[in-house]
Amino acid sequence: MKISILDFFKKYKQMWVLLYFFIYMPWFTYLEETVTTNTKFIEVHSFVDDMIPFVEYFVIPYVIWFAYIAIAVVYFLFFTSKTDFYKLTAFLFIGMTICLIIYTFFPNGQMLRPEVFPRDNIFTDMVKRIYSNDTPTNVCPSIHCFNSIGVTIAIFTCDKFRDKKFVKAASFVLTLLIMMSTLFIKQHSFVDMLGAIILSAVLYILIYRPAYAKISATDIILSTK
Repeated sequence: MKISILDFFKKYKQMWVLLYFFIYMPWFTYLEETVTTNTKFIEVHSFVDDMIPFVEYFVIPYVIWFAYIAIAVVYFLFFTSKTDFYKLTAFLFIGMTICLIIYTFFPNGQMLRPEVFPRDNIFTDMVKRIYSNDTPTNVCPSIHCFNSIGVTIAIFTCDKFRDKKFVKAASFVLTLLIMMSTLFIKQHSFVDMLGAIILSAVLYILIYRPAYAKISATDIILSTK
């Protein structure tokens, strides 16, 4: 049994990058506990936010995000090349770290959540639970939007999915729905989404552009330390 476990870790030794979560989770939790609506923060808001209604049904793609990102990382670990896995995780983890740095030095939040829900149903109950577990701070750029874009980029650039048009289309549509969900359930401002798109564009150039194709994503991760 011990030998098989050793063989497993030898075969998938790229799993070491997942240790990043031992850095990310304590850092994010600390920010959630210290940057709250009772502290000073930069309020994120735009006129677009005032035009977007609260639609509780969008809580479904918002929640699906958690499985979407986890399944993507696991799939790339076991069923794609090491290079594709490293590129995906480099994109996600570098971007998430940049987000945490921004949250740390430029605490931000939004005041968009409705004080009274227009309807009372199972979907608004789900939104209430999300609100109770997640403060409306540490929002710009939106990690929800950023990670969704990252997974879609990884799928579109991976040889494994070269001829999988349905998978690509499904990933693209799901990403759009997730990004829209952050706005319609008032978890994020339109500015947060734009921040995620800009950050994604920068990391796409660094990690996925052909000119950088021969650069190991492991080297990219190590170079940020």
